[in-house]
Amino acid sequence: MADRIFPRKYHCTACDYVYDPAKGDPESGIAPGTAFEDIPDDWVCPVCGLYKDSFKIVEEK
Repeated sequence: MADRIFPRKYHCTACDYVYDPAKGDPESGIAPGTAFEDIPDDWVCPVCGLYKDSFKIVEEK
């Protein structure tokens, strides 16, 4: 439930692009406010083109 209140950011392991749920990825049709878990599995990194399974959770410090 906490992830829904404060969605986590995810980074691409190839190019370090960070998916921020607050911003979404409008150019790919992902609206702001969309949690990473709710992005379709065929979505790709807008920078390098790798699939969603190449992303890791950004650890908050």
